[in-house]
Order: sequence, then C-alpha cells, then structure tokens
Amino acid sequence: MNKPVFGLVVGGVLGIFDGLSALVSSPEVSAQIVGIVIGSTFKGLLAGVLIGWFAKKVSSLPLGILFGLVVGAALALPIAIMNSNALHHNYYWQIMLPGSIVGLIVGFATQRYEPSSRAIARA
Repeated sequence: MNKPVFGLVVGGVLGIFDGLSALVSSPEVSAQIVGIVIGSTFKGLLAGVLIGWFAKKVSSLPLGILFGLVVGAALALPIAIMNSNALHHNYYWQIMLPGSIVGLIVGFATQRYEPSSRAIARA
C-alpha cells in the first residue's frame, strides 16, 4: 500500500469519527448525523489522499504534520462557513477543530508509514 492509499484509508476512518464527534459537541444536530458522517468521511478521504501524496513527495515529519493540519483546516472551513450561513449558528470550533485534528493525525501517520519493500520494488 503506497502512502496516498494509506492516507485515504486513515483519513476515511478518522472522517467517520470526525462526523460522530458532532453528537458530543453539538447534540442538537443529532437528527442530521447521517449526512454529517457522510460529509466528514468524504472530507477525510480527500484530505487523506492529499496528505498521503505530500508524504510521498516530502519526507519530513514536521512538514507532514503541518501540511496535514493546514489541509484539514482548509477542508473544514468551507463547511463551517456554509453551516454558519445556512443555520445562522456558529459551529466553527465544532467543525474546524476535529477536521484539523484529523489532518494532523493523517499527516503524522503518513509520514511514519513505510510501504513494504515489495510495493516499492513494483513502483
């Protein structure tokens, strides 16, 4: 498994938990939890691929973590803005913080992940 695919898997799994965190931080949105989890999973998949691609190109733990943090926050910001405009309620912290943490963890994981030597030989 190469780094972008590994990032995709980690980002997707963490995206599910990112969405489920809405039940804790904003219980009033529990009726919309399915849509929130689907959106967060998609956001995690996209972040995972981008962060994995970066990890494949740049081998630096601090830069990988920083890139992950920025990508996670950048993907969460439009969602926070859309929710603020549509619901007239400020969910910036509830959306930005878990999204940024997902990016940070995926950045760390993809930098630490070493593809098997057989996968490297085929590439």
